[in-house]
Order: sequence, then C-alpha cells, then structure tokens
Amino acid sequence: MGKVTVKEKPKATAVFARHETFHPRFGWLKKGYDLAVADPNIFLREDAPVLLGVGKNMVRSIRYWCSAFKVLAETERQIVPTQLGQQLLDDNGWDPFLENPASLWLLHWNLLKAPCTATAWAYTFGEFQAAEFTPERLVDDLRDYANGFSASIADSSLRKDVSCILRMYADQESKKGPTEDSIDCPFTALRLLYSVGDGRRYEFQVGPKETLPAELVVAACLEFAGVSENESSAMGVSRLAHLEGSPGRVFKLSEAAIAEAIEQVARRREDLFISDSAGLLQLQYEGDPLEMSEAILDEYFAA
Repeated sequence: MGKVTVKEKPKATAVFARHETFHPRFGWLKKGYDLAVADPNIFLREDAPVLLGVGKNMVRSIRYWCSAFKVLAETERQIVPTQLGQQLLDDNGWDPFLENPASLWLLHWNLLKAPCTATAWAYTFGEFQAAEFTPERLVDDLRDYANGFSASIADSSLRKDVSCILRMYADQESKKGPTEDSIDCPFTALRLLYSVGDGRRYEFQVGPKETLPAELVVAACLEFAGVSENESSAMGVSRLAHLEGSPGRVFKLSEAAIAEAIEQVARRREDLFISDSAGLLQLQYEGDPLEMSEAILDEYFAA
C-alpha cells in the first residue's frame, strides 16, 4: 500500500447554545422537515408557532435542530431539504417517523460530523476523554476547548449546552421515576450516557451497542475514511476507533466492536474486507468509500 495522504480538516468554527435550551423532541425533525418542504420560508412566518404547534423559542429550536442534524439546510433566508432529509424523512423515505433506532444512530452521526454546528456535542463525543465525569468537569474541559476559538464564549452558554447534552442522551431519573425530559427525548434510547451513583455523575457506555447495526458502523467508517484520507484504499481499525470525530469516538465503540461490524458486513459484500497484517487490523475497500457508504445505507434501510 502506498503512502497515505491525510486530508486537511476545514477550519472549525464554534457554535454554542443555539438550541434555546430545548433538546430535540419526538416528532420535531419530521414536523420541521415537512413544513419546510411545503414552504421554505416557514420559520420566518408570523404564524410559524401556530403551524408547528409550539412557542416562539421552540420554533427557533426546531429550526436549529433540523439544520444541525443536516436534514434541512439554510440558503440565504430560505431553509430547504438536504439529500439526507429527503432520504430519511420524506413520506416515502427510509424511516420518516424514526421508528427504527438505526435512524437515531444515523442522525447522531450526522449531527457530529463536519461541518458541525453543535460544537459542545462534537467535543463531548469526539474529543472529551473522561470515561466518568460530573457536569462541572465537562463544563470546565469544554471551556478550555472553547478558549481555542477566537470568539469569547459565555460561561452560561457552555452550561446550557452541557445541560442539554445530558438531558438529550442520559435518562433523567427522580424519586418519582423518569422525568418528562427523558420520556420525550428519543436519543436516550441510544444508551450512550448513564447517570451513576448519586445522579450527579455520568459515564459513557463503551463497547457494542444492541441497537446499532453493523451496516451503520461500516457506512460511518467508510465515510470517515473518505473524508479523512486521499490516495488510500484502507484505514486502520485503530484510527477508526480513536481519531477525533471517528466512528469509534462518536458511537463509543472499541476496536473489537468496529472489527466485528466490518467482518459482519464484509461477509455479504465483495468490495470490502478486514485485513490483519502483523496484528494491525485494517478496513480495506475497493471503490469510492463515500459511494460505498451511501450504498450500504440505502441497502440497509430498503431491506
């Protein structure tokens, strides 16, 4: 194999606290998508709260999340469907009502991949190293990260983001049972984050995920390889597991879990396989990795 050329990453910009303190709720993405298809100016209309059935702040939050998850894209003053939005949320799309947990994993991946407009989310899942942490520890580390950007980030914005992340992904328990936030947030079903001990500490679940299909893992690996490297037909499993923003980081998967997913998908395909050279496991592929990623997703959701 020839020398691998690593692509330069686009310069990141910081985006904090655009969610109006609301995490994405059940039905928000589909509702926002459908109304934007019917009227690209929907979010600018005076009657948008009536049409969406929410308050003004929630209208802004729905707009933000639809854009952050990349199902809608902003062009000047209009907001229009993306290819992902059409594929996933169209009435005849892959899973318009997000009934398959795999759709939530796909959205989680798309939220965090570049260009990312949820900086705190990208940091928490893509760079933050602590296995167990308090909200205060995450805020402190996020502050250090945010200081690397030129813009001055208000501490209140960082705290709002951390609070939203924890409500979005971790079941929020009280003495009376699960809170309304936990019940109304689809992403807690991914079981990526758990509250532990006194409920003031959290930990990531690292390893295989029961609801995460191998096809989605491999599609993400191929996409990551496609945007990370030039002139290569392979990428090491170690890199896929540990690089900043990699599938291993985003999905909290071990090298073994990634290798197992590749092996599972490779049994049914002739254009990719896993190789072992002196103990170095690699994903090898024959073809354009971005096109292969798209094909795997299409085949999975069409099945």
